[in-house]
Amino acid sequence: MDCEPAWWKQLEDVSLNHPGDEDDNNLMQSWRGKSLGHNVPEHGWKIALSHKFKTKPTPWSFPPLTQIPSVLGLAVRYLQYYNQLRRKNKKPCMDFFNQNPLRPIYGVPLGGIGSGTINRGWQGDFCKWQLKPGIYTFDCPLADQFIVSIRRHNTVVCQQVLSTKGPSGEALRTWNWKYCGSYAYYNGLYPRAWTVYDLQGQNIVLTCRQISPVFPNDYKDTSLPAAVFVWDVENRGNEEVEVTIVMSLENGTGNPEQQKKVSGLWNEPFSNTDHNNKAKGVVMHNTTYRDMPYTLTVAAAEKPGVDVTHCTSFNPTHNGAEVWTSLLNTGRLQSKPGKSSLTATGEHTACAVAASCKVKPHSMSGSIDFALTWDMPQIHFGDAGKHYKRRYTRWFNGDNAGASIAAYALDNYKTWEDKIEAWQRPILDNKQLPDWYKSAIFNELYYITDGGTVWLEVAGEENGTANGKVPETSQKITKVDSYDFLKEYGKFAYLEGQEYKMYNTYDVHFYASIALAYLWPKLELSVQYDIATSILHSNPQPHKYLMDGVTAPVKTPNVVPHDVGCPDDEPWLRVNTYFVHDTADWRDLNPKFVLQAYRDYYITKDIDFLKAMWPICKIVMEQSMRHDKDNDGLIENSGAADQTFDGWCVTGPSAYCGGLWLAALRCMEEAADILHEKDDQVKFHDILGRATKAYQERLWNGKYFNYDCSSNPQHRTSVMADQCAGQWFLLASGICDVLPDDQVMSSLKTIFSLNVEQYDGGRHGAVNGMRPHGAVDTSSVQSDEVWTGVTYALAATMIHKGMLKEGFRTASGIYRSCWQRYGMAFQTPEAMRKNHTYRSLAYMRPLSIWGMQYALENPQE
Repeated sequence: MDCEPAWWKQLEDVSLNHPGDEDDNNLMQSWRGKSLGHNVPEHGWKIALSHKFKTKPTPWSFPPLTQIPSVLGLAVRYLQYYNQLRRKNKKPCMDFFNQNPLRPIYGVPLGGIGSGTINRGWQGDFCKWQLKPGIYTFDCPLADQFIVSIRRHNTVVCQQVLSTKGPSGEALRTWNWKYCGSYAYYNGLYPRAWTVYDLQGQNIVLTCRQISPVFPNDYKDTSLPAAVFVWDVENRGNEEVEVTIVMSLENGTGNPEQQKKVSGLWNEPFSNTDHNNKAKGVVMHNTTYRDMPYTLTVAAAEKPGVDVTHCTSFNPTHNGAEVWTSLLNTGRLQSKPGKSSLTATGEHTACAVAASCKVKPHSMSGSIDFALTWDMPQIHFGDAGKHYKRRYTRWFNGDNAGASIAAYALDNYKTWEDKIEAWQRPILDNKQLPDWYKSAIFNELYYITDGGTVWLEVAGEENGTANGKVPETSQKITKVDSYDFLKEYGKFAYLEGQEYKMYNTYDVHFYASIALAYLWPKLELSVQYDIATSILHSNPQPHKYLMDGVTAPVKTPNVVPHDVGCPDDEPWLRVNTYFVHDTADWRDLNPKFVLQAYRDYYITKDIDFLKAMWPICKIVMEQSMRHDKDNDGLIENSGAADQTFDGWCVTGPSAYCGGLWLAALRCMEEAADILHEKDDQVKFHDILGRATKAYQERLWNGKYFNYDCSSNPQHRTSVMADQCAGQWFLLASGICDVLPDDQVMSSLKTIFSLNVEQYDGGRHGAVNGMRPHGAVDTSSVQSDEVWTGVTYALAATMIHKGMLKEGFRTASGIYRSCWQRYGMAFQTPEAMRKNHTYRSLAYMRPLSIWGMQYALENPQE
């Protein structure tokens, strides 16, 4: 930030730590190395490879007895639904019987946006794969490793697999495993990571830098399925050494059940001389997924002083001698010429690529560069249906695309890093910002790529035409004029969570969308155009909703969909996977569409976008007015699951939905003024005046806004952490004149005092519901949870209002618990409790942390 506001001084000399943080959060205690490596940044998520997490959270399982009646009907209906799907050999989009276990092993994911991801864990394993859209395999193929071989005077003095793990059977038994993790550490700062290996007894320090092409406002390279590993070798000894780094990789994800059925895999060497450096390596062809063949490519840059050799194929279930012995004897790999033979059913194959260089005494080598790419150019969802091309195929397509991308990555990774540095440096160098925040703000962005994300080309036949019925006042609105935009920037979708497999879940995207709007605004507008088209669509197919057992259409026309589909079906065709309630009755979705549309315009200043959204905004607002039963301008909740807190039901006017409604009315008024729609401006101004009066009369209690207007005072007067969500969006849109400032400030201070500080001393963020006397609201399965994304959004709202100390302290509790105490790095959950339970690992909503950065750079005037 070029000009820091005066209220930055609030952060000076303020401790944002919590009691016991030093012991809980020192992930480098077991680090024993003597060198911190080459050009490793000061900030990031640092952890010794030998670290063991003391606290082991468990997944949320059964509610207490007092909460069982509220979920009993849902549980029975879900079990019936689950059994129906099992008979069809399918799984639900939310599979509560097969939740992902917490494995504290994940690191910065590899690759760009929307082309699949591979996760390389902080201990060096390639441990999570999402190549088929939205479908994850949690396997760690043993052969996926880096190996170092060091020679002095033409004799090997050290040859080591750079992994703390080892084989349990005969596979790769000839390799030297179990590197001592106390002499290696990891630093993750998305989209890059560093691993430093201090080779004891050798006076050699290796620094591996992992780079993925992710940086703001880029819509080409950021779509590439590629990552680069740059190795720097420091020779601290008195003799010249020859160092060889080997990258080995199995053909496939290592999933044993898949592998039993697969045959016909094959590998082939390649050499690309069309770029500055000669890229040499191996392309591996895989046919695991029906109609979606893909390749994995491992390549190294051959340049002056660096020699590249390879082993085209070896069986990773055997002892691995063909790789290990050749490397041991010569420091090089050897291979038969030509392609490998096709594998038999169940047979495994892998490849290895080696790069060698000499390093003089007391000096640093030139870099040794590897590239990994995965090319699955054409995809479909479910068992069949429409095929889509991924975004990157616009520039890289055909049989040799994987090799071409690898060569391109090796040529351009330095440019990628320059762009990453230019983006990150102002935040990292800002001395007022806490160190934990500098890790959190970038590392929470992992979900942009690792969220089952797809970024697809738009075919010519897609024109945004709706098949839904529209209100009589809007009969001419049958489509959204989005084709040219989507043709240029493509369709974008990501999952609500790696366990909640629904694309573009809109009530949750409401929180996460600030990351897209701030960093890749064209992708955010793409989502909005897509949702606008979906609003007009309908799907009259009857669907039984599990929360209340009611049968209603899959999608009612002219309301915002909950989501656009799941990976096992055809997204954008069915519209709405969620099984809890017909979205025609949801109270928060329609206002959230309006709020995002206006905020996105405010950030982008794209007047054409605002014009395209305006008639759709009018439609959804008109639909929402049906929920104003007493004509006071304020919508009411139904007492059922009708908003994002679907397990914490609301009756009558509510702080959350009512606040969103007021904010949406104000944005409609502002948009009408910009678009010179004077009649509509007057109309929405009038409704806003009546609604604001009703909101204050029905909900304001002198300190905060009551949760709702139910007859139960134990429910009604709860302090909701997210009651200012509408204000957050207004402040992000430059508007601060709806509710009196003293009411907003009083609410935020009450939330901070009760929901944050009195909940485990602020060590877990903000609990959703708190009773005014300081006890947690345990009336529902969600009121006593801390939602990570809500906590970050609350912190952003506080920062907008100048409460920097409170905002950072609120956010620090959830980050430190997830990332440092519990080992949830790169799998931030939706919800946590202070009893060390969690729900839904790897979730979309925590991307709301970028609302904090946006607030810092756009303070309230």
